[in-house]
This record gives sequence, structure tokens and C-alpha cells, in this order.
Amino acid sequence: MTANKEGNKTTQKQTRRRAHGSAWHWQQTDGWYFTSPGTKRREALLDSSGRRIKGKSNKQAADLALARLKAKSDWKPASERSIEQSEVLLVGKICSEYIEYCAERFLGNHICAEHRDRARRILNDLASYCGALSVIELQKAHLEHWLESHTTWRSPVTRRNNITTVIAAFEFARESYGIPNPLQGFSKPGPRPRLHSLSPADEQVMYGATDKPFRDFLFAALHTGLRPFCELAGLRVRNVEVQSGGMLWRVYSSKTRKTRKIPINSAVSKLLTNRLKTAEPEAILFPNAQGNVWKKVTGVARFLKIKRALGWDVDPLRKAFSCYTCRHTFAHRLLSGYWNNGSGCTIETLAELMGNTPQVAFAHYGREWGMHYQDPLWTAIGVD
Repeated sequence: MTANKEGNKTTQKQTRRRAHGSAWHWQQTDGWYFTSPGTKRREALLDSSGRRIKGKSNKQAADLALARLKAKSDWKPASERSIEQSEVLLVGKICSEYIEYCAERFLGNHICAEHRDRARRILNDLASYCGALSVIELQKAHLEHWLESHTTWRSPVTRRNNITTVIAAFEFARESYGIPNPLQGFSKPGPRPRLHSLSPADEQVMYGATDKPFRDFLFAALHTGLRPFCELAGLRVRNVEVQSGGMLWRVYSSKTRKTRKIPINSAVSKLLTNRLKTAEPEAILFPNAQGNVWKKVTGVARFLKIKRALGWDVDPLRKAFSCYTCRHTFAHRLLSGYWNNGSGCTIETLAELMGNTPQVAFAHYGREWGMHYQDPLWTAIGVD
């Protein structure tokens, strides 16, 4: 944008972000697109083998694909309804393409394995239910009936996650093919705060119901707040730094694809004293009994065994406990000042330690547990 002053007037010249008829990269899908003349429809650019061109560095390939299109005789202005792709696109095809897209995103380190696996599981299930329908035949009632047909999907969290996955697939189709999303506006259960927390008595009983390797793993999860299997399980000795002020861990999360450095309290530091002296740099920091990484499926099975042994599986409150409850307990104790003489931390501090944004940390924990957010409310109405 440029500006030329003439007396008291300022004239501005708008500059285009990109020239008409050129290939352009969209960061959200990491793909290259063009806009057909006379339309506003976004269309994906394909290579010579028919696959979508991905990656911001592949501009040359995108330009070449666009040049091939322009060389065809049918490169001319077209109406928005020149090709009704939705009439031939099947729900099963959309599910299949989004599963493939998620697999590519995983290989490019853009999403975690859990997201990829959920998309494959949920969308394959949806395709078996209504995959033969065309996209224009799909209605919100189909999605509702599909959800209701799964009697084990009663948890609002499960329903929310599954609905989000399906809607994301059809949003992907909307961007790829320029078709309306038939499920847009479908109602999802709202997010729920993480309210399950282990009491000190529950914590000690839990430790006594398992062996030392899993006990140490749970102890570290509860005292660091790390995500048990995508952060804590993969830590190695080389990720530990011991400084004059204390111990620090460099934590990489396969969920967020980010690395952060967090301070470690003295209780966990003491637990690692001997291991840091003898273990190799590539050794797992908290291994299982065989010296390997704790896998999620194994950890879940071990915690279910603990709950059965303690009778928690029939307790109205404790039956909801899991390995992830250790992370929630860490958050609740920080906010309540459990380790700091009753002086709770801020949401911003909690978010930094847990690898969340302040908005996510407040939605999950602060609304119910962040008492320092409630104190100003009492003060405002004259209550000391």
C-alpha cells in the first residue's frame, strides 16, 4: 500500500496480495490452489499423477500444474455451477480422502498420531453407515442417527470429539471441491472443565496398588502435569538439565508438536538422582519393567487394574479416574496453592507449565478451580 500526500489529502493505492490467474498457497491445508476465471471457487492444483500439490516450497510444481490447465482449450470463464461435483461425490469418498489427508499431515508433523487414528476410526465407521450416499443427500439427521446407534458414545466428550472429526472432513471437502458443507451448524456438546482430581489419600493408596515402575511413572505425572503418554513416556535422560537452581526438563509434545522447558520440583528430582548417574543419555527416564517406553494401551490397562483392585471401578466418583487424572490433579493443586502455602498460581503460569494456551487452561481448570479469578468478583460486591 502506498500513500501520496497532496495538500491535506492522502490518496492510497491498493495492492493485490497475488495476481489474478496465479497459483496460491493456503496454509490451513498446506496445499496449492487457483481460482477459475469468472468464479470465486477455490480449486486444488494437481500434479501429473493426479495428487494434490502440498508444501509451500512446491511453488514451481504448482505453477507448472496451472500452466498445464491454461494450455487446455477449456480455460475460460465458467459459472459457479459449471460442474455439479456434489452430485457425483459420495460420502465414502470424502471420508477416504480426509483419512488420506490426515495421514499426510501426520507425516509432515502437522498433527499427532492420536488425531490421525481417530479420523481413520470414526470416518471408516461413518462410511460403513452412509458411505454410499452422495454429499447432497446427506442430512444432519443421518449424523444424529449414526451417533445414536452407538450406545457406548454417551459421554459428551466422546460425542463432541467424533462430531468434530466428521465436520472437519466435510469442511475439507468444501475447501477442496467448492461444495457446501451439509453438516454445517450441527450442534455439539460444549467443552467440559476437568474436575476429577486425586486427593492426597487417594494418591497414596494408588501408589500402593501397583509396582515400582508404574508407581514412579504416575508420581512423575502427578508432580509435573505432563501429558502421560505423548510427553512423559517419551522423555529420555538427555532431556534433563541440572542447574544450580534446580532440575529442568526439555519436553516435546507429540500432540502440540512443540518443545518447552519446565522446572521440576525436588521430590521428582530426588527420584531420579541415581538413574541420572548410571543411565545412558538415550535411556528412557521412566521406563516400564522391561526398560521400554510406556505405551498408552499398556498404561490404560494397568490403571484399570488399579481401579479394580481398590474398588474404584464401582465408586461413583473414582470410576472416572485415569492416568490423565494425574495431570488434572497437578493443575488443581497449583491453582489452590497446595505446594506453595496456599498461594495459587495464575492461569498464565499454569498454561506455561502445562503446555496450553491461557484460554484453554482457563476453560479446563480456571473456571471452577481458579479462585484468584473469583476473589475480584467478591470484592466488587463489597465482600471482604
